[in-house]
Amino acid sequence: MAREQRIERIRNIGIVAHIDAGKTTLTERILFYTKKTHKIGEVHDGQATMDWMPEEQERGITITSAVTTCMWKGTEIHIIDTPGHVDFTMEVGRSLRVLDGAVGVFCAVGGVEPQSETVWHQADRYHVPKMAFVNKMDRVGADFHGTVEQIRTKLGAHPLVLTIPYGAEDSFKGVIDLLSEKLIIWDEATQGTEFEELPIPEDMRAEADKAKAALVEAVAEVDDAVMERYLSEETVEAEELRSAVRRACLALKGVPVYCGSALRNKGVQLLLDGIVDFLPSPLDVPSVSGIHPDSGETLTRPTRIDAPLAALAFKVQMDQGRKMTYVRIYSGRLSAGDEIYNPRLRAKERVARIFLMHANKRERVESAGAGEIVAVMGLKDTTTGDTLCPKEHPVLLEPIEAYQPVISVAVEPKTTGDQERVETALRKLVEEDPTFKVRYDEETGQTIISGMGELHLEVLTHRLIREFNAPVNVGKPQVVFRETVSLPVRWTETFDKEIGGTRQAATVTIEVSPRERGAGNEVASILPPEKLPPGLEAVILQVLSQGLESGVVRGYPMVDVKVILVDAVFEQGVSTEIAFRAAASLGLKKACEEADAILLEPAMTIEVLVPDSFLGEVIGDLTSRRGRVEHIEPRGLVQVIKATAPLARMFGYSTHLRSLTQGRGTFTMTFSHYEPAA
Repeated sequence: MAREQRIERIRNIGIVAHIDAGKTTLTERILFYTKKTHKIGEVHDGQATMDWMPEEQERGITITSAVTTCMWKGTEIHIIDTPGHVDFTMEVGRSLRVLDGAVGVFCAVGGVEPQSETVWHQADRYHVPKMAFVNKMDRVGADFHGTVEQIRTKLGAHPLVLTIPYGAEDSFKGVIDLLSEKLIIWDEATQGTEFEELPIPEDMRAEADKAKAALVEAVAEVDDAVMERYLSEETVEAEELRSAVRRACLALKGVPVYCGSALRNKGVQLLLDGIVDFLPSPLDVPSVSGIHPDSGETLTRPTRIDAPLAALAFKVQMDQGRKMTYVRIYSGRLSAGDEIYNPRLRAKERVARIFLMHANKRERVESAGAGEIVAVMGLKDTTTGDTLCPKEHPVLLEPIEAYQPVISVAVEPKTTGDQERVETALRKLVEEDPTFKVRYDEETGQTIISGMGELHLEVLTHRLIREFNAPVNVGKPQVVFRETVSLPVRWTETFDKEIGGTRQAATVTIEVSPRERGAGNEVASILPPEKLPPGLEAVILQVLSQGLESGVVRGYPMVDVKVILVDAVFEQGVSTEIAFRAAASLGLKKACEEADAILLEPAMTIEVLVPDSFLGEVIGDLTSRRGRVEHIEPRGLVQVIKATAPLARMFGYSTHLRSLTQGRGTFTMTFSHYEPAA
């Protein structure tokens, strides 16, 4: 097959959703029907192929995004199965950064849940075309049309419904394919590998006709060719409609919607057809662009094997103690033994081996080209978000943003003999996970680890023991605070001391002021160029930026602060770089103290699903935790409470909610913003 044709037959997709929507269950069926596996692995049995980590198998959740490759109708599908729990959002974000398309999985009972919204908007940010699969149509309370309406209202998407359910809940038997106008019934005896295509039953004919008319109308709204036929009241043929749905999906104007039940083996093959028909190949998405690391010039790399290499490292994983780097190749070819260039480090790396991954199993290949996702061994210093390219054709692709941790615990080795092993293991985990931070507290002598939530840190401490044989004692969870200023202040600081028999003096004037919450820090200068010799202004700004990393209340990083270098006094012969560094550092500290520095704590957005009978108790409990209830709405048989509360008061809430609601309440919690600590 010609090179271009082969790239055209590649799909790089992610399966994304809220926890428990059925992503991994769906992925297991995809692997089974594409004959990648010969047995369906079930999440509830701890046997799912993609959930290969012991932590995942025990908990029945996905923790790390797993990559696999399968074939369907001559198309090579690279799939990343991502976590649904909010503590592992970074795994989803970095996966979406390198994917061309995504399948959003929605529970027909729960509808569009909070984490679904988060990952959907992450995909929007990276302009990733999406499809939707409404899963669990066999569950009590399944509401296909209600879920489609939520996709429209909550996600701001334009759903193009391609299949509708035949029956629901216990009587869910199959789906009606609106493009082929056939009823499809799966054979349960063959685990859904065999299915029948039947004419639409008479009792469903009116509903199917109505749904088909709605589909044509929805496509007409976003496609001019179909609009013309629609207005002329001409029949739109199935192939024409299929092409229009593809155009709408690729242009981010429409979302093809399928339904089924992955656990009951219904609806998956049609979804696979949709992945091939509607989601983009690497040739259908815009060529990747970056900047020249030296000149800053914008560069584009075409999706061709004969173009210069441009690849992005999006995930690092320790494999039996050795570092494995997952890479998306955007252009060019990567071969084992190649010497490549990392422009961020300005260093060369050597590719030892290349693998196609199937969860934690690997297949060695000699080379990989544009459009492929592979794992590479041998890259010693490359980390998440780094670009790989030839030194003679350097390019720096947009890096992957990491989230800031909100919760910390202290850890210490169980014995002094374990100290070195624990430190080595922590370094490896930090390399794997950009949201995991480690610092040493000078005052207490403790090692403090920080992450995205209680589950995140629990999983990491378990991995220390299990994978690295580095047993630790773990303290109680602590909130990661921040600091900011409340008032604008102008401050002049003069440093004038004799050091080693030489007088060193410098004066700087800075203005410190608060910014809007969530705006981040800004450090800038309004000094005229003639005020300082070349290079000194940059040194002062660097010191001011570093100074914001440690606040004046309790030493936490400062956020949402604006620092402006207003003036500086330079005396020939005595104003040295050391003097300006000292003046800037002291001046910033005193200015922040005068600007009424305050402590900020993380506030969380909480969504609680609770039966009517427990509504009062749950609201009362949230209020006692300084929670603010913002909205209550019915969703099927339960009430949904939306609230915000300080993270410090939410530790252990999962256990408390279970006892409060006899095990029937569930909740999700996501970071919202920082607010003044009470």
